[in-house]
Amino acid sequence: MAERYAVEMKGICKRFGSVVANNQVNLTVKRGEILALLGENGSGKTTLMNMLSGIYKPDSGTISVDGTPVVINSPEDAKRLGIGMVHQHFKLVDTFSAADNIWLGVEKAGMLLKKDRYANIEEMTRRFGFDIDPRKLVCNMSVSEKQTLEIVKVLYYGAKLIILDEPTAVLTVQETEKLFAVLRRMRAEGHSIIIITHKLNEVLELSDRVAILRKGEYITTVDTATTDEQQLTEWMVGHKVTLNIDRPVVEKTRPLLELRDLTIRSDEGAVAIDQVSFYIRGGEILGVAGIAGCGQKELCEAIAGLRPIEGGKMIHKGENIVGLSPQAIIEKGIAMSFIPEDRLGMGLAPSMSITDNMILKNYKQGKGFFVDRQSGRTAAQQVIEDLGIVTPSTETPVRRLSGGNVQKVLLGREIKAGPNVIVTAYPVRGLDINSSYAIYEILNQQKRAGVGVLFVGEDLDVMMALCDKILVLCHGKVMGVVHANKTSKEELGLMMTGALDLTHKYEDKPAGIARDTLIAEEEEQ
Repeated sequence: MAERYAVEMKGICKRFGSVVANNQVNLTVKRGEILALLGENGSGKTTLMNMLSGIYKPDSGTISVDGTPVVINSPEDAKRLGIGMVHQHFKLVDTFSAADNIWLGVEKAGMLLKKDRYANIEEMTRRFGFDIDPRKLVCNMSVSEKQTLEIVKVLYYGAKLIILDEPTAVLTVQETEKLFAVLRRMRAEGHSIIIITHKLNEVLELSDRVAILRKGEYITTVDTATTDEQQLTEWMVGHKVTLNIDRPVVEKTRPLLELRDLTIRSDEGAVAIDQVSFYIRGGEILGVAGIAGCGQKELCEAIAGLRPIEGGKMIHKGENIVGLSPQAIIEKGIAMSFIPEDRLGMGLAPSMSITDNMILKNYKQGKGFFVDRQSGRTAAQQVIEDLGIVTPSTETPVRRLSGGNVQKVLLGREIKAGPNVIVTAYPVRGLDINSSYAIYEILNQQKRAGVGVLFVGEDLDVMMALCDKILVLCHGKVMGVVHANKTSKEELGLMMTGALDLTHKYEDKPAGIARDTLIAEEEEQ
């Protein structure tokens, strides 16, 4: 007798204009299993899951739930069938609280919200092991808190099949471990889970089986216990991939931008960055490591001129540029590109086309009353070709692209602007291995061209291989600046948790000078 699957998709096809997103894809999910769905950016993973969750309808093919053929015309249909999806891009009302965002989706909630709604949410989050304040407004949440809220929403609605699209991309290590514990408990209770992720270590740790798509087509499904990272990568890409990151040696230049005793507050008013000093030098990649929430977001926004600086200085050619707008900073000679972690919320205009997002960077430089869309379209086409962005055309709204292709649009636009300083937060978050290594090479190209790169990352192995130096933050304070090729993950981990402080070596140096500058001067002497 044939096995009855929790979900079975047969011969699924989906087109968007001339682009074939899915071509005769077959997929099965068993009861009580965690299935990992792998593929390069643009391989059709999210599109396939959007059809299962009711956002898209397949052009052809069939879907069965518990052995019964079904037609899923809307997310409400999927919800009634016990299917819930946590999307990579947040679907939240910014001006509402966490609890109210959850209650919005409760059927027949009535005109008035119950007074005990906060207690209900708190009890539910405790039961699943999440730490989230139900009264907190979404607009005041960090990216990781928003992602956690999206996961809590689906769990609250009691879905039997949960689809998670890059769920750990914005979670800390501790939050990821909690999520995995929840997923394992759900699996033990008979729930089915599909997880889309590019983190192969997570695939091997968590999943029971792995299904691979390539260029919209189904390749294979394997038992996780019988495979490894190299084999999965080759199935995803279609050829052997060398998983090595270069760190080219570039002649040192003087600092392009120096930060002295910088103090920055968070949106809630707490001190996020506490008297931090370092510099960004041309031809060098400076990594910033730290547990999520230790001030990286505020630091990047302050350098880019998007967040007020309470104290300290930012020195460029001997002049303090604190308090200047991004445009004024550019006029001072710093061509800065900022690639934020919230790519759609802050980096791009999601409803606008790739062309229009390219224009946003420099439309004020144009002459006359009309925007030059032709040059923007040419720039968009060049970025699409250079970075291998999968899109029907340059006029496609970026919100319709996969997460990895969205990131490529943002990175391509910022690099095409010709910066001398790049501030980037988690630039490969949500990207497949092939795309990630392409981004590393792009950053190395900028380094070779004399650009100074500030690289905020979460993968210590990558930071140690790519960066020249690594600055470690703990609760907004600098624990030290170390050479990437002379440190270890263990040392970095101790510094990130505050158990190891290497700044004491320089306490006897004159105040008001960046410690990293002193290190450089000592080396040159």
